[in-house]
Amino acid sequence: MLSRVWSASLVGIDAVKVGVEVDVAGGLPGMVVVGLPDAAVQESRERVRAALKNAGYLVPMRKIVINLTPADLKKEGPSFDLPISIGILAASEQVSTAQFDQTLLLGEVSLDGSLRPVAGVLAIAAAAEKLGIQRLVVPIDNAREAAVVQGVQVYGFKTLSEVTDFLNQPDRYQPTVLDRKEELVRSWVNRLDLKDVKGQSHARRALEIAAAGGHNLIFVGPPGSGKTMLARRLPGILPRLDFEEALEVTQIHSVAGLLKERGSLIGDRPFRSPHHSASGPSLVGGGSFPKPGEISLAHRGVLFLDELTEFKRDVLEFLRQPLEDGHVTISRTRQSVSFPAKFMLVASTNPCPCGYFGDPVQPCTCSPRQREQYWAKLSGPLMDRIDLQVAVNRLKPEEITQQQTGEASASIRDRVETARDRARQRFQDCQLHCNAEMQSRHLRQWCPLDATTSTLLENAIRKLGLSARATDRILKVARTIADLAGVATIQTSHVAEAIQYRTIDRMQ
Repeated sequence: MLSRVWSASLVGIDAVKVGVEVDVAGGLPGMVVVGLPDAAVQESRERVRAALKNAGYLVPMRKIVINLTPADLKKEGPSFDLPISIGILAASEQVSTAQFDQTLLLGEVSLDGSLRPVAGVLAIAAAAEKLGIQRLVVPIDNAREAAVVQGVQVYGFKTLSEVTDFLNQPDRYQPTVLDRKEELVRSWVNRLDLKDVKGQSHARRALEIAAAGGHNLIFVGPPGSGKTMLARRLPGILPRLDFEEALEVTQIHSVAGLLKERGSLIGDRPFRSPHHSASGPSLVGGGSFPKPGEISLAHRGVLFLDELTEFKRDVLEFLRQPLEDGHVTISRTRQSVSFPAKFMLVASTNPCPCGYFGDPVQPCTCSPRQREQYWAKLSGPLMDRIDLQVAVNRLKPEEITQQQTGEASASIRDRVETARDRARQRFQDCQLHCNAEMQSRHLRQWCPLDATTSTLLENAIRKLGLSARATDRILKVARTIADLAGVATIQTSHVAEAIQYRTIDRMQ
């Protein structure tokens, strides 16, 4: 007898509907899986056989052929265990097939018949809703994740027996219901607070500008000056994720298999801090079955690269295109996958190999040649894409010993959200979220300069040798400074402040 069960396979952060066809016919006993299955899918034959037997079902002693359609799509992972199991039971007339047409199943099956969670359920739920699928059957640990998507009924089960009972008597079960707003609020986490940072008013101002406009930022200073401490407190002053942004971020983490540690919905902006030994594929994504890398996991959040100059130069060059385009495309022989990558790049580095170039207390022991080689690791095009380049100096003794705390993150976030609201009103007719995403045509429309301000900018271009891209970055930062000041037009003081954040473009 022939049966067909519906499941899904991930392609990037999207999902494709997959038909699981099972044919039980005459011939030598055995089980064959066709349709470009990977090793994990091939191994499902033994898992499914043991699970059905231990759950009390009859495994037909006949030839079982399992076909995964479409046949030209590579199938991976253990999520096909459940649909294969149900397909075998349906083909051997041990379960009702009345609910099959509008039901999509996925889940890993243990040898005792219990269901284990799988990755990418949120992406599959979103695809099921678009396809008009009415019901989604998943392991109980994936139920709340899938229930984030409205428009599809999600049923979570612990064992294979519960799934068959549901298919035979669906009216006995209720779908999982999730309050999305409550889940979003519950998922917010308490971030590190800027009030813990002593001094560094200039760097704190740069953080506020970066948060208000979504700008990239680099801190340069000697060891112990507070670069990492400042960077790790940036998420605390960023605006909260709205639901659509939270859904994007959660979907990426779900595909990467990282959602279990974050809950069913991610409400706080991601903060990713890979080690400087990270490879290019781990940073931008890759693999035979492409998975999102660190830049995609930082989507709508912050990618922090501590000790930037310790990263390999070729790895850093991978960042150039995603920083400009907001997404990364990974091409393989059979498919090309695109991952979103709209993140804020925040980096820190020492000014030289010994770390003390320009320090008023500790003398630098590096030669000019060593400093030149040190900064040669950072290419001009990459530095052009960093909007705010800030020198962080050593704290004064009186600043270290002072008991008074700085301004709290909550009050700074209020100003940031106000500035972002102004930008949002300006961008209501286009697909922009912040000033950093503006293109040249937007700069002509929203960043006009008077004669005095234009002259100031021209002089800065000549003196600092700025490129056209760096000049555009100055205008974007000036637009953000104007938003923070609550004024509609960019003034000379705003451009002057933006220019000072380009003074270490090529530090020697």
